[in-house]
Formats: sequence, C-alpha cells, structure tokens
Amino acid sequence: MDPAVRPLFNAHDTQALHARVEREMGQRLHSTFDFRLAETPVFLPQDLRDRCVRVAEEIVRILRDPALIERCEHAVPPEYLAPRMDRLPNFVAVDLAIVRDSEGRLAPRVIELQGFASLYAMQVVFAEVWRDALQEAPGLDRDWIPFFSGLDRERYLDLLRRAIVGPHDPENVVLLDLHPERQKTRPDFVATRQFLGVHTAGAHELVRRGDQLLVPRNGGLVPVRRVYHRVVFDELREHGFDLPFDYRDDLDVEWVAHPNWYWIWSKYTLPLIEHPALPWTAVLSDVLSGGRLPGDPSRYILKPLFSYAGRGVRIDFSQADLDSIPEHERADWIVQEKVEYAPAVVDPEGNGVKVEIRMMFIRPHATEELTLAMNLVRLSRGKMHGVDHNKDMTWVGSSVALWEA
Repeated sequence: MDPAVRPLFNAHDTQALHARVEREMGQRLHSTFDFRLAETPVFLPQDLRDRCVRVAEEIVRILRDPALIERCEHAVPPEYLAPRMDRLPNFVAVDLAIVRDSEGRLAPRVIELQGFASLYAMQVVFAEVWRDALQEAPGLDRDWIPFFSGLDRERYLDLLRRAIVGPHDPENVVLLDLHPERQKTRPDFVATRQFLGVHTAGAHELVRRGDQLLVPRNGGLVPVRRVYHRVVFDELREHGFDLPFDYRDDLDVEWVAHPNWYWIWSKYTLPLIEHPALPWTAVLSDVLSGGRLPGDPSRYILKPLFSYAGRGVRIDFSQADLDSIPEHERADWIVQEKVEYAPAVVDPEGNGVKVEIRMMFIRPHATEELTLAMNLVRLSRGKMHGVDHNKDMTWVGSSVALWEA
C-alpha cells in the first residue's frame, strides 16, 4: 500500500520471486502448506499503520472492562466452562478490513475479534523470508520488520516466550491441538518448537492421573505444567473427539490462553461494544424480534457466532433465509453491516487487491499488559478473505505487513 514502495516491488515481481519465498518457507519450517502464500507482502505506510494501531488498542481497552467481561462469560457453553480463568487472555487478535474513509484515505474497520492464539511464530519466519528475498531487489534492500510497539526480533521472541513458556521448563509445556499433524497451522507449530523449544502434542496423547496431565516423551511420561491451547472448539464439536480430560475439571495446569477466552472475546462480544471503526453488529434473535432487518439484506453479512476460518459465513442472503433459521438457533448468529474493502494493493497488471490485517496482542505470564506485537495479513480478490477461499486466484492468500525498521 505504501505508494513509494509498491511500484518498486511490482517492477521486480516475478514468478521466481514467489517460488523462492514458497521454497524458503517450506525449507525453514520443514513443512508443506495447505493454504496459499500470497505473492507479496503488504508495505504498510506510517499513517495507515498509526491508524490501525490506534483502533486496535482502543478496541482492546474497551474489551478490558470487567463489566463487559462478566457479560461475555455467558458465551461459554457449560460443558466447556473451565476453572482457573485468568483476568485477561494471553492472546488477542483484532481483525481490520482496509477501506476508504469519507475523505478517501485508507482506513481500518473492525470485523472480527479473537481471544485465541494465532500464527505468532510463523509470522516471524514469513517476515524474514520476505526481507531476505527483497535484498536482491534494488531499492528494496532494507531492514523490513513486522513488529509493533518498538519491538525487534529478540524482544518479540522474549515476549512470546514469557507468554507461552512462562516460568517453566519448555519440556513441561505442550502446544495442544487435535491431530496437529493434520492442521493447516502446523508450520506455526514447527516455528514455535524452533523458537521456544515447545513440543506439539495431540490431545489424544495426553495421559491423566488425578488432577495432573502428562505427555509421553523419550519412553516416559513428562508432567505438563502449561498448555499452549490451540484446540478449535468448533472442530472439537464437529468431530466429537474423545479427550482424556474434561474442560470443567480443576486440572493442575496453566492454560495459554485459557480456553474460556475463545468464547468470551469473539464475535459474541461485537454486538455489545461500540466504536467508530466497528460496523453495526447485532445478534440475529434481537434483530428478528423486531420482524425484519433495518433496510435491504444486501447491506449485511450473516455470521455464526462460533466458527473458525470463515465457516458458515453468508455474504449474500435474503429475508426469507433469515426467517428459515429456527427461532432457537437465532441467538447463535450475528448480522453485521458489510464493509466495502478498498482495492488497497495494486498488482503489476493494475488489478486491485483487498486487504485484511490481523493485529496481534500478547500478554506475558504474571502481567496484565497486553502488548500489540505482530500482524498477519490476508489478501483477497473475492468475497471472502480466509485462506480456504480464493484458491484459484493469484495475489491472494496469507501474507505479512512490513515496514522499515
């Protein structure tokens, strides 16, 4: 998006450059990718970066209100209500769509919230691969970084280490998911192991003894002190995994982030807060209690409250579609006013590409400070932005925003 940098990149863009980035990512993370890596980073200019930072930090300040948190605790299903919840999550993501404001400037609009981990380790590698690849392009051979809050690589990884590992030995910390070897996010699991020494474990591998969890390692069982929780609950519900523990049990482990935050800071929260950068959002049951949507349904998007990677989102629907949703299910959906993404990135052929930036916060162990630290970008030329979409297009997919150190 930086008008001083984009023409330089586009002038040097080749299929070989994209192939090099894909190859380097695969080699450094010993992984294949089940999602598309975009052909370009996003070069984020200072003015837009400042606006994104301001909006994200203002949203997080609103979310910290204890009264709001208490209201949102009702989002946690009783069967997943885990004890020992901390006062704040270790990870928060604020997803921003890049639009044009009334003055024609690029500006952020809030579209999603997430009190759950994201690709905190993989994005470091992604940024470094792009930085290294750009050293061979005249005018782009600079020290590009993806870090906010004045962080550099060393301080960022220290912040991440204090959040995930805390005061424990990495041998007693596990990154927990359902069959992690099958997850699209497995490159991030590899990067987490490389940077922090934290092993990945499938939930089915854990062994429970009383209030203790143990993980098989080197022919024995190692006590688990801290769980880097990456289990997506809609996947757990969909496939009905038989876990060796119950989330309601008072286990002697520390959760990172505590599972309850998956529900509490989420789409459930959006209808309860107000901010100039947040489009009108309401729970479907509240909307239909008045009979109809305010205005043409084409102005809105329909989202299930708890889904991951854009599953179940309806971009286009009619009033009849809304009326067909059973009354007892309407509290599980939100209606959100559509935002008009700007074609903020221009490819070498002059085509506009839409941009979504995830602003990623980290809270280390034993502190209450949420630090804006990292970003993740999704590029789209279709109606949806998740990595499961736009697969047959170019200049779309997962990326990272960079600026000069």
